[in-house]
Amino acid sequence: MKDPRLPHAPRAVGLAAGLLPHAPVSLALTALARQLMRRHPGLHRRLGVHARRRFLLDLTDLPFLLLLEPGGAAPKVTACPRRRPPAHDTRIAGLTAAFLGMMHGSLDGDALFFSRDLVIEGDTAAGLALRNAIDDAELDLTVELGVLARPLAPLLARMRPTAERLSGLALHRMDQPGGLRR
Repeated sequence: MKDPRLPHAPRAVGLAAGLLPHAPVSLALTALARQLMRRHPGLHRRLGVHARRRFLLDLTDLPFLLLLEPGGAAPKVTACPRRRPPAHDTRIAGLTAAFLGMMHGSLDGDALFFSRDLVIEGDTAAGLALRNAIDDAELDLTVELGVLARPLAPLLARMRPTAERLSGLALHRMDQPGGLRR
């Protein structure tokens, strides 16, 4: 049974995201994906043969889809319109809160899949490999964004608690409350 406590992304975030052109969103997310693969080489190793798969991340409370292509030397993320989903091997769908909670370890990934808060369609082995790779990497979105935009790191660290409180979304690892020291 789906967890009724999982919040939807705030409506203002969805509206603002809907106004953004897909190309700059894709460039920013691709830069983040490349940094993650560089800083966390275990992600690629853990994906193994599934690193060449195309993962459609359907954050159901956002106005676009994300196509993740982690394989090769240059991982890529493409923001795509919902009305034209791109070709993919695996689709993982759910609320942004479920994805972020799984990424940050505040929600159990297995429980999210068993409860259908996150749904895998297509190549389920690839979807599980991605989930396990993310879980093992112990990612922290606030840290990674701080590294990517180093001059803004202190501002991100100060804004994170307020952004989490207002959105209800987990924006950092709960086992690393202090901030941007990685």
